[in-house]
Amino acid sequence: MSWQQQSQVDDMVSSLNGRNIQNTSRLTKKQSSESVVTSEGNFWFVIIDLAIGCSLENAIDVNSTDVLSQFQQHSDSTASNGSTHSLCRDSNTPGSTFTASCSYMHRQTNSIERYSANMNNSVSSPQMFPSFSATSFIPMTAPLHSGPVGTIPPPLSSAPNPSVSDITSNLKPTSAHQLLTPFTPPITNDLYKSDPRNETSVHHSYQVLNKSAPSSQTQCHYQMNGNGPSGLCNLQHDFSRMNFAVQSTRFIDLVLERNLMKYENEDEKITLPPTVCNPGARCNSSIFRCTLNSVPQTPELLKKSRLPFGLTLQPFRDMKSLNIIQTSTIVRCRYCRAYINPYVCLPDTRHWKCNICYRVNDLPDDFNWDPATKSFGEPTRRPEIRNATVEFIAPSEYTLRPPQPAVYVFIMDVSQNAIETGYLYTFTEQLLIALEQLPGDDRTMLCFIGVDSAIHFFQFYGESFPHHLIVDDYADIFLPVSCGLLVNLRQNLDVVRSFVQSLPTLYESNSSTSCCLGAALNAAHELIADIGGRITVFLTRIPDLGQGALKSREDPNQRAASEVPNLCPANDYYKRLALECTGHQIGVDLFLLSSHYADLSTLADVSKFSSGCIYYFPNYHINRNPVEVKRFQKQFNRYLIRKIGFEAVLRIRCTKGLSLHTFYGNFFVRSTDLLAVANVSPDSAIGVQVQMEENLVGVNTVCFQAAVLYTSSKGDRRIRIHTLSLPLTKDLSTLFNHFDVRCAISLVSRMAVERTLTGSSLADSREAMVNAVVDIFCAYNYSISQGNHINSVFSPTTSIRFFPLYVLGMLKHRAFTAGQSVKLDNRVAALLLFRSAPLEVIDLELYPALYELNHFIENETDPPRLHLSFANVNRNGVYLLDTGSYVYVYISFSVESNIIKCLFDVDAFAEIDEEKSFEVLDNPFSDRVHSFLRKLSIYRTVFAPVIIIREDSSLRDLFCQRLIEDRTESSHSYSEFLNHIQLEMQKY
Repeated sequence: MSWQQQSQVDDMVSSLNGRNIQNTSRLTKKQSSESVVTSEGNFWFVIIDLAIGCSLENAIDVNSTDVLSQFQQHSDSTASNGSTHSLCRDSNTPGSTFTASCSYMHRQTNSIERYSANMNNSVSSPQMFPSFSATSFIPMTAPLHSGPVGTIPPPLSSAPNPSVSDITSNLKPTSAHQLLTPFTPPITNDLYKSDPRNETSVHHSYQVLNKSAPSSQTQCHYQMNGNGPSGLCNLQHDFSRMNFAVQSTRFIDLVLERNLMKYENEDEKITLPPTVCNPGARCNSSIFRCTLNSVPQTPELLKKSRLPFGLTLQPFRDMKSLNIIQTSTIVRCRYCRAYINPYVCLPDTRHWKCNICYRVNDLPDDFNWDPATKSFGEPTRRPEIRNATVEFIAPSEYTLRPPQPAVYVFIMDVSQNAIETGYLYTFTEQLLIALEQLPGDDRTMLCFIGVDSAIHFFQFYGESFPHHLIVDDYADIFLPVSCGLLVNLRQNLDVVRSFVQSLPTLYESNSSTSCCLGAALNAAHELIADIGGRITVFLTRIPDLGQGALKSREDPNQRAASEVPNLCPANDYYKRLALECTGHQIGVDLFLLSSHYADLSTLADVSKFSSGCIYYFPNYHINRNPVEVKRFQKQFNRYLIRKIGFEAVLRIRCTKGLSLHTFYGNFFVRSTDLLAVANVSPDSAIGVQVQMEENLVGVNTVCFQAAVLYTSSKGDRRIRIHTLSLPLTKDLSTLFNHFDVRCAISLVSRMAVERTLTGSSLADSREAMVNAVVDIFCAYNYSISQGNHINSVFSPTTSIRFFPLYVLGMLKHRAFTAGQSVKLDNRVAALLLFRSAPLEVIDLELYPALYELNHFIENETDPPRLHLSFANVNRNGVYLLDTGSYVYVYISFSVESNIIKCLFDVDAFAEIDEEKSFEVLDNPFSDRVHSFLRKLSIYRTVFAPVIIIREDSSLRDLFCQRLIEDRTESSHSYSEFLNHIQLEMQKY
């Protein structure tokens, strides 16, 4: 090196030191394993790379299809031979472990070193959260000392935190004061663009106004640290001079940047290479998506990024346009059995190269036949090549037995408590409406079973009213008759209709106060074991008799504790019963309509392991809680008429070099990539962790293919196939830029739920969430600074910058919150929601959508989306808050009387009736508001009732608690949370 070159380097180093940027390193000509070569002259800059090592043992292959025998061999049913998955490290133990429920996993030895200087060549193991820290996240009751902090709002009431149904069941207006909170960063439009249940995308052009400018204190902080608008530019400029390849990546400081919306369009577009057959084909992102839209080529690169690698899948989602193919030959790879798809390679018209195993297969002679045009042509014109999602009508070789008829069994709680709630009136009303719309054909059969301290059967005889048969011996249950308990719906429609109408009055004088649910489930299972079908359970109290009897485990004094006990099942009775049902192709769905503790954490296993669904309606009463009554009506109606698939199995294949590690959702895992799904629902989603087993050399894309083989309600066997293809990358910055934050937070929330419900403490799960943010942004900051310490929280300008905001929403959600009084069943129900909910529902649950309805007075366009802070709530405004499960309409005290008249048909604020339903009125303003409400409803598959909240109402806390960017007495504000993340990052 010449003295002139040495002088230039010294000048650059001095200039960086002048800005307090610790980015200098000694120069050397000695190349080592820890060095990277720059392209400028003969300089060698010593760069310490981030490396994290994990060691994994190989998984044990299980291929048995006998569900019950597998469960007996592996009674945990989660990981073979008690395999555990290291998830969180605390200050006392070297590695806390958990068993992921209903997953087939590798055993993983936790040997993580946080930022090791050497890179191991071990397998890249997926992690719930990329790394672990020893400091737990404890909500602070005062602002942190660093970072700009505005006016702190007065604390909310310290009284127990009510649920929606707790308050709506007894509405009494009370006085309230307005909160004043600092402005917090907005959220991008693209983050909340969600495809509806059909294939048509609906996007809103949200405009978020920045109501604050950087203060003088903020500008001073920028100048002192060299990280302000000019400081960042200079830092990037100096890096570019040294060829650190940072000039192409824009990044911001999350602690100081107040307006994130200006970067909303900077997510890079994903393109596939032209080597695939149809690079323009795309799988609907609402159905199938990956946390990484560009996949790393090596396990080491994935470890360095600390990003979660996984998939979310809603395989049976309703679609407006679905390509259904009936052909004599379904083209599959003869080696890996993958289905032909748009991302294979067609070297000629006679062969195709599989994109899963990379082997060449022959094309059948008739594949050049285009069924759409009824003519021969190019193979690329086939619907299998043109579409990423297709459905085949399966030929006979995919059928092991004649297709089953649609069989529906209803188990109804008829105890005294159930009669008092009045749910039978709603049940009969909705069933009568949907009776002729139930999915099925002429073979559809129904069964009705009542349960209290005995089991009530109904035997149908021709045109006569069914016989009522009662079995008192719940300890040794049996079927009282051999025929007549299952009735053909089409042939006996009038009799069934008459019977359903009589149900509420049939038990109106029942005085039994007990419930033997376990015996009723056993009877229903025995009745349809040879056929399969669906069992629907309606329950209003805890089962306390016979098999599966439970006792109350809730301690009201522990509802607000940091360590919430009894989140795990009390026993495995319902889990074993569910596995027996799965083996006979029976799914069990649960509707819990209870005002008292029912031990939902134990009961949930009957649905989880039988691929069922769980619906929770707390404090249900037909007269006192109209909100929950409306929810039950709408959701039960949707449940009855939606599509259903019987006898289903789901297999997910992935490119050679990748493997599936853990599954999250309601199903039973039969082997490493095969899920048993007795009933497949369009409203259920799953999560999958993916691991890299080897370097992906010689390829430029990876593919995931999900195939659902099921029996339709019409009795034909079908295969629905979704294929997702993603490009590969060698660049660390590309990984961060192509990180899908919505998919990632959906996967992380499912993993956190599984961890919490399978033995780990709530505090451990909360700590792991914070560690996830720390680790990801430590990795990114390390990458852009090339190993030098930066006292900031830098983030790319892509959607990853919203990851801390989502995690804060998760910490404040009733499922994971600490320091607030939440009933045990309410908390468990919230946890179970994340386990199987679609991505768009999780999105709104964690970061609700806030709009000002006054916008519609002078505008017909959709209102801009607002930040979740009370700073954006004016005293003269009406606001709509969409939380996924509920929609709140909040009316401030000083709203103009003409707005009140147009929306609520009353003359003054004090006359607004919160118990009255929010109906459309005959005026343009009301029309626009309700049209907007209908537009929002297509984003979800579950009905969300509208709750009217006045500013002086006791319901006000429901609204304020979902403004997650504000501080409460038990949790951080968003600004404080980022400051906490910054402090944690400084420890590494």
